[in-house]
Amino acid sequence: MSSNVEPDGFSIVPGVLSGPQMELLRAEIGDIDEGAGRRGLLTVPAVSAFARSEKALALVNPWLCGKAHPVRAIFFDKTPNANWLVPWHQDLTIALAEAAEVPGFGPWSVKEGTPHVQPPAELLEQMLTLRLHFDDATESNGALRVIPRSHRSGRLSAEDIREWRAQMPEVVCGAEAGDVLLMRPLLLHASGRSSAACHRRVLHIDYAGFTLPGNLRWHEAA
Repeated sequence: MSSNVEPDGFSIVPGVLSGPQMELLRAEIGDIDEGAGRRGLLTVPAVSAFARSEKALALVNPWLCGKAHPVRAIFFDKTPNANWLVPWHQDLTIALAEAAEVPGFGPWSVKEGTPHVQPPAELLEQMLTLRLHFDDATESNGALRVIPRSHRSGRLSAEDIREWRAQMPEVVCGAEAGDVLLMRPLLLHASGRSSAACHRRVLHIDYAGFTLPGNLRWHEAA
């Protein structure tokens, strides 16, 4: 299945990388020794090269106001031994080099030693996430589920989320290995536990097309 980043808030692009290309990338990322994911992966040369490649940027640039640059990369691996349920939510935080008092940014938190903050919704609206699938994603192994067009209403309260779920049918973002899912951070999304004895590995890369205000600096961007 496929859709449009606008107005739906997401799009599935088939066959972005071949099997051999993905295997080389996955081998450099390595395995997850503990937990369900790894952060800070733009320091991995192969991840940085893919995130800044013509192929990746050609997918992202049409949906951003400025020139796209990757600002965060995370690797997830959902398996029978690392299996989790993600409730309906929006991606509201960005990873920065250090905390600083800037109007409109807050609250702050720390994840694995890295400062994270909620920026103004207007900035989140200007970002895009690229999710590269290393394995087939199906309903049985916890493929992402989204609510189309929910990204167009800014930050949503718990009541807003309940209303969106009641009014708009969810879509399961089934994908094959090598496919890419593009999505807006503010798009409502969730995923269930996997009931399949297999991996569901995803490389999640956030892109921005703007410069941060004040003295704020991205945690991972070069």
